[in-house]
Amino acid sequence: MAPGARRFPWGRIGGMCGRYALSSPLESLEAQFEAEAQALWTPRYNIAPTTPVLVVRNGAAGRVIVLQRWGLVPSWSRDASMGARMANARAETVAEKPSFRGPFRRNRCILPADAFYEWRAGTPKQPFAIRPAGGGPLAFAGLWDRWEGPEGVLETCTILTTSANGAMAPIHDRMPVILAREDYGRWLDEGGTDLLRPCPDAWLQVHPVGPRVGNARNDDPTLLEPLDD
Repeated sequence: MAPGARRFPWGRIGGMCGRYALSSPLESLEAQFEAEAQALWTPRYNIAPTTPVLVVRNGAAGRVIVLQRWGLVPSWSRDASMGARMANARAETVAEKPSFRGPFRRNRCILPADAFYEWRAGTPKQPFAIRPAGGGPLAFAGLWDRWEGPEGVLETCTILTTSANGAMAPIHDRMPVILAREDYGRWLDEGGTDLLRPCPDAWLQVHPVGPRVGNARNDDPTLLEPLDD
């Protein structure tokens, strides 16, 4: 778990993907995901739940890239506060859980990421950055939902997690579901439940990073720099 888990308890849900980075230009995201950007984006290197994130989803005339808040608020929720506990959804149970089964049937999405962070247990806990071995960005399988409250409509999302692959297992027993480029359509359009599995080890490169990433207020490119041995 990341340092400061008491301040950010949502990282425990789905166990876990609680921080990630995205600095790729919108133009490259549009090309990779064959989607039209309908939002602006400033590079971020320490994205935490309950903040706005970029999401690829189906629109009326094709795929779009939009901003949503990370932490899913079900459409039937009485208020938006439960989203803080819904940053992740376990792939093994997502079709059964009341909060996720509706979006799982009708509202699939993809969250682009250039890297994500995970902490290896120990004293102190050691953070690692996990990046695409062949260039990025990564594509996390996600779900989204639309909630309407007294202040208007809120769109929110969650990242699906699965068991760790060989590259991740020495650090943590869970990881995000990462999609291959050829499977974007299957996930968004067809369901593709067989895609909810660990990605191949060769897709990822892993290296330790400094402890500053544990504080979500730190947000700069140096967070991704590998630690010296």
